[in-house]
Amino acid sequence: MCGIIGIVSQNGPIHEELEKGMAAISHRGPDKLGRWFESDGRVGLGHTRLSIIDLATGDQPITDGLRTIVANGEFYDFEAIRSELEKEGFHFKTKSDSEIALHLYKRMGTACLEKLRGEFAFAIWDSQNQTLFAARDRFGIKPLFYTQHKGKLLFASEIKALFAAGVPAIWDEESVLQVCAGLILHQDRSLFKGIRQIPPGHFLLASKNSLKIQPYWDFNYPEQGHTKKPPMEEAVLETRRLLEDAIKLRLRADVEVGCYLSGGLDSCAVLGMANHFSQRPLRAFTLSFGNDSAYDERTIAEEMAKHAGANFEPIPVTDQDIVDNFRESVRHAETVCINPHGVAKFILSKKVHAAGIKTVMTGEGSDEVFAGYPHFRRDLWLYNSEGQDPKALAEALEQLKANNSVSQGVVLPTQESPKSARIKQLLGFVPSFFETNFQMGEKLGMILQPEFGKRMAEREAAFLFLNELDLSRQVLRRDPVNQSLYLWSKLALPGYILTVLGDRMEMAHSLEGRLPFLDHKLVEYVSQLPVSYKIKGLSEKYILKEAAKPYITDTIYKRQKHPFLAPPAAGRDEGPMAEFVRSQMESSSGSRFPFFNEKALAGLNAQLQKIPAAQRGIADPLVMVIVSLNMLQDVFRPGTE
Repeated sequence: MCGIIGIVSQNGPIHEELEKGMAAISHRGPDKLGRWFESDGRVGLGHTRLSIIDLATGDQPITDGLRTIVANGEFYDFEAIRSELEKEGFHFKTKSDSEIALHLYKRMGTACLEKLRGEFAFAIWDSQNQTLFAARDRFGIKPLFYTQHKGKLLFASEIKALFAAGVPAIWDEESVLQVCAGLILHQDRSLFKGIRQIPPGHFLLASKNSLKIQPYWDFNYPEQGHTKKPPMEEAVLETRRLLEDAIKLRLRADVEVGCYLSGGLDSCAVLGMANHFSQRPLRAFTLSFGNDSAYDERTIAEEMAKHAGANFEPIPVTDQDIVDNFRESVRHAETVCINPHGVAKFILSKKVHAAGIKTVMTGEGSDEVFAGYPHFRRDLWLYNSEGQDPKALAEALEQLKANNSVSQGVVLPTQESPKSARIKQLLGFVPSFFETNFQMGEKLGMILQPEFGKRMAEREAAFLFLNELDLSRQVLRRDPVNQSLYLWSKLALPGYILTVLGDRMEMAHSLEGRLPFLDHKLVEYVSQLPVSYKIKGLSEKYILKEAAKPYITDTIYKRQKHPFLAPPAAGRDEGPMAEFVRSQMESSSGSRFPFFNEKALAGLNAQLQKIPAAQRGIADPLVMVIVSLNMLQDVFRPGTE
């Protein structure tokens, strides 16, 4: 894992800008800084290296004289591709995985992406054709931002590198409206004007007078009536085989590999399989929130680590830890958070790095593949209820609420929203996660400046999001749960889960995360299976539970999904968290997000002092968005236009 940056200029040399940009993301790769410049000084590529594969010769940029690459991430099974290329006469300068992309591009052009497997973002400058080719992995695990400014095309792993290279920080009003409407940022946007992301599964191709973004991969859920339905036993065995294969590939490293472990099925399945195939016991790192039984999973995780034969290393996190690390976690995320869980992951990564680990296995992505979140079950029971007993359905929905009390208002809606009508017109139903997002948006709208709040109320944020997708080819005529899975994976997966709970928290501490559930061969198989294989009765991720059963404890096998959440910050009566939230809600505290209405914010602050404990979780997303927007203003000081 590394940090990458590049500048293609139509004006003068860009050496100084590139160096400043590299310095801003040196945390992503502290082992070695590398740079390459075109002979005229108008094109530069920079690389900050975290050495994982080929510690001796794998420095970047790598060039063959006509093409030069900088890459962030991992290309798995690269040895087989390298052997194939060597037989065709290609010569390698390093033993790293990154060099295969350079030679594949020479052989196949942009179609080289079909051969690459893993978590990656990379760029190749083609000197012969004066073309920049940049690509991002299929799911958006690795970030890649780009912008055009004063005759320059710039790209980087993080926005702060673009700021350091001279791009001004200005709030993007359209993106701010989208966030304040309750939606997570669309896959190609950022909160800052003119700065975009290459969407997951897309590549950028740029020459002197042209810039194009093209897709190369998508989920491709089957239309209703065209779903493959192999025997359940066969599907379980194939799912197990594919997941085992993905995990074995991700154990390949020239440094020690650790594992993040919670009390959930996903990380437990990864640990169980990984430790089985590892040549030595893995170290399993678990966050512990003390005596808060609704959020602390230490006991369950410790049982799993013992079962797997791994070395269990708990990492306690206190309220004071959250407060002390909040600002830095938001600075690295460069976006908003809805719960302190992102800060907790930031602290976890810091402690794991201090323990001497450079790369960890994580369980992110499983819920998006196997329909794990409770809102997917709600969608099944509400919109695919043919043949179901209405009384049993009502009881199931009530049980769903009771079993997910801590995630009410976070991943499960508490009421319907009038903004849902437009989505129903387009899709024929309303995915439950939209209802939850709208509820937060309605509350945020009440504390915005009147003119800005009016524009937000008039804007159809969800319609604009859906309008940018290929609904006809990828969404409509699919099972409602598959539609929800697809939309969630275009919005929350890259825009939040893989950012606030993934790459940005890990790489803040030079730590590489590996995500076996987002191996595209596994995803392509599971996406074609019937929804009934993923959700069976009250059991979510049914086929994954069966596939992982030989590797996990009985406790995990029988346990329902609990989203990874930290104890809410909202509504505390006393202590460091209460003081922190109060200080951020008061107008006297530091730099203030410019679109807030101070009087309305003060009123909300007063209401929060009286909120019942049972409603803290519902209020927390609102509070966290407010606090993180203030933090972003304080850190980057963006202007408005």
